[in-house]
Amino acid sequence: MRKQFGGKVTKKEIEKFKHIQNWDGEKFLNLEPTSMDFSLQALPKFLYKQFCEKEGREPTQKLPIQSFDKESFLAPSEKAKFIWYGHSVLLIRINNKTILIDPMLGPDASPIAPFSTKRFSENTLNLIEDFPEIDLLMMTHDHYDHLDLKSMNLLKPKVNNFFVGLGVGRHLKKWGFEEKNITEFHWWKSASFEDIHITYTPTRHFSGRGISDRAKSMWGGWAFKTERENIWFSGDGGYGNHFIEVGKRLGPFDFAWMECGQYNENWKLIHMFPDESVKAAKDANATHIMPVHWAGFSLAQHHWTEPVEQFVEFAEKESIEYMTPSLGELVDLAKERKNEFWWRA
Repeated sequence: MRKQFGGKVTKKEIEKFKHIQNWDGEKFLNLEPTSMDFSLQALPKFLYKQFCEKEGREPTQKLPIQSFDKESFLAPSEKAKFIWYGHSVLLIRINNKTILIDPMLGPDASPIAPFSTKRFSENTLNLIEDFPEIDLLMMTHDHYDHLDLKSMNLLKPKVNNFFVGLGVGRHLKKWGFEEKNITEFHWWKSASFEDIHITYTPTRHFSGRGISDRAKSMWGGWAFKTERENIWFSGDGGYGNHFIEVGKRLGPFDFAWMECGQYNENWKLIHMFPDESVKAAKDANATHIMPVHWAGFSLAQHHWTEPVEQFVEFAEKESIEYMTPSLGELVDLAKERKNEFWWRA
């Protein structure tokens, strides 16, 4: 169980953090005040709803995932391709490079909690066996629903390089990954991977895998720029002014994956509601968008399809192009595709 926590913060790391603008000496801060206080009076009602009122929060049957077609995935394309596996797991092909983001493919998003949070799909760890060599694995932050020990153990022989938020590397090193293959990023830091220009973008969130390491690693999103396209993964976080800044500095974006799901009024500042997801995409000047952070786990009290239904409604209202691929579907951004509202079936 202890191995799940990952690496401990060291004095050497703290020294490195001192040079980062949003480090206050004890923890990393968001760009604008972000309280996560929870009223003790509201706690009993919240806990009852969370653990006892589960109707509609999970699908009635396990969600199927399309089988992986390695040949089609690796075949050349004029633009990026990707496969979404629910929640925030994305397998991407850009410029003939394979990139994997937040590969939490394990069966439980609460591995250290007394109550499990079961995945909506079965046997997802088996997907890793079919994956090709991963040129670059990227982590937005270190929460359990994004960084999973079981998944990382299976990925170990397939991964060549890591781009991660500052401080996240300590978990990987604890789990046996080589430090020389890990590059850590603070907000707005950029690096080139082959011919892909990658930037770590701010989000309004937090981090930590235990009590002692809360907000002691960074959280963010990822922007990818090539000669042919500009793509963005928003990462977890609440709505804020940083989206306009992302658009000014790095936009416009041809395509964006937007966090949309696991929201609640009690933590509104750290997870966006669907209307905010669409607004954030508009702020960042993204012309074609897709909701992620849903269809994987029930981490909040809304119906499991509410995030995507409302996302579609608001995207149509704002006349922004969107897509809603099914789990495991190979999407080629160079090809036209018709949306199928698969979750309604």
